[in-house]
Amino acid sequence: MKNITIIDLRQQIESGESPTLIDVREPHEHDEFNIGGINIPVTELPFRVDELKALGDVDLVLYCQSGSRSSLAQKLLETQFKIENTVNLVGGMNAWNETYKQ
Repeated sequence: MKNITIIDLRQQIESGESPTLIDVREPHEHDEFNIGGINIPVTELPFRVDELKALGDVDLVLYCQSGSRSSLAQKLLETQFKIENTVNLVGGMNAWNETYKQ
């Protein structure tokens, strides 16, 4: 399973690579602050697998508040649904906010 740091992700975004971001937090967390990802809470992932597969073979960068739920989501998608193009954002939005306070 692949991981990405907030620094590497920010560099990708700034260079125009436009990774596909999936926010696995709850909607109220997403509404408070997000980095532009599609909001699909962990509990909804099994019901939205077709939507994720339709995104193609591009890397799906999963993020949450701390990196724990996104790691769980990554394991779920890879083992249960054979979606292997996932990348976990280490440290999640906590790390992002600590480094890039807005």
